[in-house]
Order: sequence, then structure tokens, then C-alpha cells
Amino acid sequence: MSSNHRWLRRAAAMPPAVRWLVLVAGSLLLGWLLELLHLPAALLLGPMAMAIAMALSGMSFRMPKLAFNGAQAVIGVMIASNMPPSIFSELAAQWPIFALGILATVIASAALGALMVRAQIFPGTTAVWGSSPGAASVMVLMSESYGGDMRLVAFMQYLRVVCVALAATMVARLFGVTPADSQSVDWFPALSPLAVLATLAVAFGSAWICGLMRIPGASFLGPLAGCLIAKFGFGMPLVLAPWMLAIAYALVGWAIGGRFTREVVAYAARNFLRVLGSIVCLLLICSGFAAILVFFAGIDPLTAYLATSPGGADSVAIIAASTNVDVPFVMAMQIGRFLVVVLTGPMLAKAIVRHMSG
Repeated sequence: MSSNHRWLRRAAAMPPAVRWLVLVAGSLLLGWLLELLHLPAALLLGPMAMAIAMALSGMSFRMPKLAFNGAQAVIGVMIASNMPPSIFSELAAQWPIFALGILATVIASAALGALMVRAQIFPGTTAVWGSSPGAASVMVLMSESYGGDMRLVAFMQYLRVVCVALAATMVARLFGVTPADSQSVDWFPALSPLAVLATLAVAFGSAWICGLMRIPGASFLGPLAGCLIAKFGFGMPLVLAPWMLAIAYALVGWAIGGRFTREVVAYAARNFLRVLGSIVCLLLICSGFAAILVFFAGIDPLTAYLATSPGGADSVAIIAASTNVDVPFVMAMQIGRFLVVVLTGPMLAKAIVRHMSG
């Protein structure tokens, strides 16, 4: 018996408690290292990478569905809490520019996804979900409910997130900006327990109601919609501790990474260059849209580039906040596209696959 097979047998024989200890410790280490490198979504990518490594080494683990659903609900709360009221006034004031920029990016990404579907690079709707611009964690979570392979969607989405963040960082530094100088996070701030409980009650209650209505992606979309209604309709503050969000990211990363197999990794590796090529094409197309905003709408170059960057809204927000760009404009474009992608994603994925298979 080869040493590789002996290792796999020993790993498979490890008690579940030991596997979880290794998973948590490794995830903390990798997440910390990625944070030091200022990579976006480090708290998700670190645990996901650790889970993939364990799954491939034979130390598989079982993620409770309730924990995964709860993590999705917390991420829905986070997104709703980061949507400022000023987004509506910004969108209303310059709606033609936003409509053009958002639709152009969505159409370009859909076209790239359609080409990948035609080339049969990935099965079913996977290529469409993986090509969606922005809302990476949301696209990964929703894809499984609409016939996509969540593992391959995660591979496509987070490869693009890293590429977009690196490109945005390099462009920002051309303008003398160093986005790595971000403030340290207070993981355990003094928060009102009642406010936190009320926020979670709205989130979990909305998820439960949407689940009863059999809405796909109810664990994420329900809390997102419920918290937006509570925030903008009733003025309710959404309060979430940073450590809760870190745990939610880790749970999602483990749920995704734990589903990888050697076959899936080999399949993704064989198509790495094609996926990377589609990402580069999307970046170039979005850069062209930014140039149009500069020449025809009078937007300054860095603001236009950050606003049209296809995804990585969290890293874009950090870069935008560290310089003199029009931050409301940048975030309004990013969040506006996020909403369009979330609302049209299922319909677009089904239409493209139906057309390509027809």
C-alpha cells in the first residue's frame, strides 16, 4: 500500500472532535495570514482553503445544515446594514449614468457566462452564476438552489474577487493611494444585547417565513429583504458584532470547501486559464466603461474605475474611503449592481441555459 493511501486511511480514522479542532486551528491561521496580505474576504477564503485541504486529505467533516443556514442569515444582515440611505438619493440624481454602467456590466458578464455555457466548460448554470459581477458570496449561496455547482461557482467568483482587488489596488496606487492602511477591527465592541437579539429575530424570522413560502435561497434572501424593510421602513438599527460575522464567514467557507473532491479540484484546474481569461476580459470591458464615464460624464478616473470594478465591493469600499474619490457614487454603483444581479440572477441563468441548450 502506498504512503498516500496509508495517510488517507489514518486521516479517515481520526475522531470527529480532532478533525474539527484541526479545521478551526488551520482556519484561524490561514485567515490571519490572508488578512496580513490584505486580501479581500480573507475570513471566508482562509476557512474555505482549510476545508478544501482537509476534504482532499481524507479528513472529511459534516457541516450541520442549520449552522450553514444561520451563517447565510447573518451575511444577509451584514449586507443590509451596509446599505446607506444616501444610496437612493445618489441613484435618483444620476440614474441614467448608473443605469448605463450597471446594465453594461451585467450584460457583458452574462455574455461571457453564455460563451462558457456554449463551450460547456462547466455544467448547467454554473458558468452563469460564476460569471455574475459582484455579490460573490451571494452568487455562491444562491447557485445551488438554481442548478449550479456551488464548489465551481465559488472557484470562479473568488478567483475574480482576488483579481479585481489586485487590479483595483494597482490602479489606486497609480493615483498615489495605499489602500492597505485600513483601521483595525474591534471584534468585541460594546453593543446593546437587545438590539442584537432584535436584529437576529428579524433575520431568522424572515428566513423562516421565506422557507415556508419555498423561496429558493430563503436563508439568505429572506434576512436581506426583512432587514432592509426593518431598516428603511421602520428605522430599526441593524446591530451585528464583528465576531458574529467572522463566524458566519467561516461557516460558509467550511460548507463550500468541505464539498470539494479531488475530481472537482482537477476539473477546476484544467479550466483555470479559461476562467482567468474570462475574468481579464471582464476587467478590460469594465475599464472601457470607466473610460466612457470619464470622457462623457466628467467623472474623475479613479472614481469611475472603482465604481465599475466587477465585484469585490468590500475591498473597493476600503480603497474608495482612503482617497478623495466620490465615495457615495462608487458605492451607489456597486450596491445598485449588486441588487440588479441578485434580483435578475435566477431568471438570467435559466434563460441563458435554455437558449444555449435549445
